[in-house]
Amino acid sequence: MTRVLELDGITKRFGSTLANDDVSLHLERGEVVALLGENGAGKTTLMSILFGHYTADSGEVRVEGQVLPPGKSRAAIHAGVGMVHQHFALAANLTVLENVMTGTEPLWRLRSNRTAARRRLSDLSERFGLPVDPDARIADLSVGERQRVEILKALYNEARILILDEPTAVLTTQQAERLFSTLREMAAKGLSIIFISHKLHEVMSASDRVVVLRGGRVVAERATRETTKEELAELMVGRAVERPERPPAHPDAVLLEAEDLHLSGKGGAPLNGVTFRLRAGETLGIIGVSGNGQTTLAGVVSGLYPPDRGSLKINGAPLRRHDVPHAIAAGIGRIPEDRHAEGVLGDMATWENVVLERLWSPEFSHRGVVRRGAAREATARLLQDYDVRGAHVDGRVRLLSGGNMQKLILGRVLEAGPSILIAAQPSRGLDEGAIAGVHRRLIEARERGAGVLLISEDLDEVIALSDRIRAIAGGRLSPAIPAERADARLLGLMMAGDWDTARAIEQEAEAAHAL
Repeated sequence: MTRVLELDGITKRFGSTLANDDVSLHLERGEVVALLGENGAGKTTLMSILFGHYTADSGEVRVEGQVLPPGKSRAAIHAGVGMVHQHFALAANLTVLENVMTGTEPLWRLRSNRTAARRRLSDLSERFGLPVDPDARIADLSVGERQRVEILKALYNEARILILDEPTAVLTTQQAERLFSTLREMAAKGLSIIFISHKLHEVMSASDRVVVLRGGRVVAERATRETTKEELAELMVGRAVERPERPPAHPDAVLLEAEDLHLSGKGGAPLNGVTFRLRAGETLGIIGVSGNGQTTLAGVVSGLYPPDRGSLKINGAPLRRHDVPHAIAAGIGRIPEDRHAEGVLGDMATWENVVLERLWSPEFSHRGVVRRGAAREATARLLQDYDVRGAHVDGRVRLLSGGNMQKLILGRVLEAGPSILIAAQPSRGLDEGAIAGVHRRLIEARERGAGVLLISEDLDEVIALSDRIRAIAGGRLSPAIPAERADARLLGLMMAGDWDTARAIEQEAEAAHAL
């Protein structure tokens, strides 16, 4: 095989944090390498150095034997390197087509060949099973749809080396399988691929070789056919990992009641008559393909958007005013889908982000003056209790890895003691150890009597954590089924909107269970 990429002795510090410590790895032509590690292990930093977003303190990157000039993304692109970012690098005010075409035509061309670009984008979209409207503005797309655009943009540039940072985090299982199947076909034709993933089944099915990072260093390298998911999980975190089991539920009074919710024009896909009830001590799972209204639903319930029609009741009383402060005051806590855009203010200090939603609390303010000492002490406890790594009380939140940022948000929400918890994609982009921790916290909240509304595109997560499951398709909710009788086939039918067939299958299972 021909070696197309070499990273040799890469070291990178951010202040006192050693992100990469003398890291070396290589990639052969036509090879698929999976890069594994905990959140904050240095995977994204390493790939950002490769793509020219960061400059290494020492070491070098070579593509087909030629040293890449450090810190120059354009040089990486010209060398045939393409990158799909986990956190989107898209212009929100431009359309999908405009984003994909950006930088692909010379500035002196008098007229852009949009017709050919549209045709090529359409072909890629169909081939990879990544549907998206070329004329839609990025700002109007859901997180899942934006991720599709990122993937299509990289493929549009005809990269010979493709870096994918959590490429399937917002795709359904079927879409992910189709994507990796296509990538394998392209690898067979000479494309070389590095992908970062926390989904061990993807690593096992899609990669030829696995490189494991821990604490910024390469701690293991395995041929995929010679390892197991259990070994990889333990190599990632340095210990055996087991996800918690959900104990039997004991639902109590209705906490949240949504009746005939309609909304169009905000939050992405519309809602078309959504009705559900959430009880204390239960988890209601909402599963669906990205862009079917789940983002809008989370926004309505958490007070971001007032519905066009319909009502929300909390503990039997209508929500007094439909905005975020009143929703929080009524006991609603929210783990948002997009942690960067909605979960934190990246340029504010960690302690400021932690107390942001509770500034009116006597614990953190007195007569309009913020009690900074109390806020810093509470933040220090949270960072320790929730294992938020790389964080400092006075540090900027934007410097955290995605997973540690998620743990910070989780801690902020749960420490407020909400009676209703909206958890939207709570484990997206997390490693196995962090997923187990998040799941344990959600189960603990349910056991304390909170009602948990879990909105996720991860089938395994919804089945593992939910007591009842409903699918959302076209802004409508399916009938609920018990989690014990849910499987991939049944949930796939529900997500596709084929509720009659799904209900018939579920009734057969119910009858068999009764026997």
